[in-house]
Amino acid sequence: MPWRHEDGGPRRTALVPGGLGITPADELVATSRVAPAITMPVGDADGLFLLRHTAGEGAVAIVERIDPVTLEPLATSAELAAGPVWPGGIGVHDDGSLHVVFGNTAHRLDRDLQAVASRTLPRRRPYNSFVPLPDGHLVTKDFGGALPGGQPTTDDEGCELVVLDPLDLGIVARLLLPERSIARLSAEGDTVYVVGDTSLLRAHWDGASLELDDGFRGRYRTLEGQTYGWDCVLAAGAAWFLDDGEGTEGYAGTFRGRGVSSAPLHLVRVDLETGEVVLAEVCGLPGGIVANPPVIDERQGVAVGYDSGNGRMTGFDLESLEVRWRREQDHASHLLLYEDTGELVTADHTDVVVLDVATGEERARTATESGVQSVVFPCPGSARDFYVCSFLAITRVEVVAR
Repeated sequence: MPWRHEDGGPRRTALVPGGLGITPADELVATSRVAPAITMPVGDADGLFLLRHTAGEGAVAIVERIDPVTLEPLATSAELAAGPVWPGGIGVHDDGSLHVVFGNTAHRLDRDLQAVASRTLPRRRPYNSFVPLPDGHLVTKDFGGALPGGQPTTDDEGCELVVLDPLDLGIVARLLLPERSIARLSAEGDTVYVVGDTSLLRAHWDGASLELDDGFRGRYRTLEGQTYGWDCVLAAGAAWFLDDGEGTEGYAGTFRGRGVSSAPLHLVRVDLETGEVVLAEVCGLPGGIVANPPVIDERQGVAVGYDSGNGRMTGFDLESLEVRWRREQDHASHLLLYEDTGELVTADHTDVVVLDVATGEERARTATESGVQSVVFPCPGSARDFYVCSFLAITRVEVVAR
């Protein structure tokens, strides 16, 4: 199953065509490979690639081409200069080459994992991945939050969008934002969306420069005790994300009990035409925390949010935002949604759990060898299988008959 970019592409819908087709006669079988500091797998018809990294201020990134069944490396890149650590990203370009943004460095690799271009990015901060635009350019942004251990990365200055040429990674354009941003970028066509510290912002790409849309600013942070939002999903005419993201630098193998926000965590919907903001409480408890996006199922008319600090997941009606279902579950990672069957791939601490997105009912579950709660990215496989990863392991999960 081609999955060339994180969350399936710049709209971050995490939609996978088809379905796993899990029946009561099936079970999930997991195969894990323990390996440190994994961020994500991506792939196309000709290869599955894994992004890893080391730690510290002078970290390096590593790309592996891995066996899709055994998960063992078939080829490994040289160490790629990175910089200050926050999980970055990898993507497969239209021409088959690989792009990596990690730390404050961007790289382009050929299919043999040889670096053919590298670029130091303007600020000495991590750049948390990138999104591709329709003409092939890449847009990245410096990370405006606190790093593990609480070290700040920003002062009063806002963050900055940077557009890169996909071939030589030359800096084509830069745009200073009016506020800092912790979330990863999203894009629909030539419009880039940024979840800022207080508002949803957007900028338009004209092929040569980015221009901030001064007439659009969806202010979502309006409540006492509410903190900033994370990555947004662009679907159903809106941007959807989760707030109360402050404190994620305190991750300690889990987000359970690590929240610092006194206001309850919300699913946030921002209308892309009017900028109107609607908030819906995920569970109504203080101390919520997230670091990742919700999932939106337009076919089933459901939005799913979660609170990793309190261990709750909630399914909302897409139109009214009334609660359809709730469950206790320690989920924190990005999601996969099989669009034909409504099978939602989630986590429960180190277990993998497939839910029915419409009802929240559990269809199947299996343990992994992760050791820590995943806060990073899954990837679909080629048939009735998929991959999940954490900072300590990558796991292939297959649906098989009992």
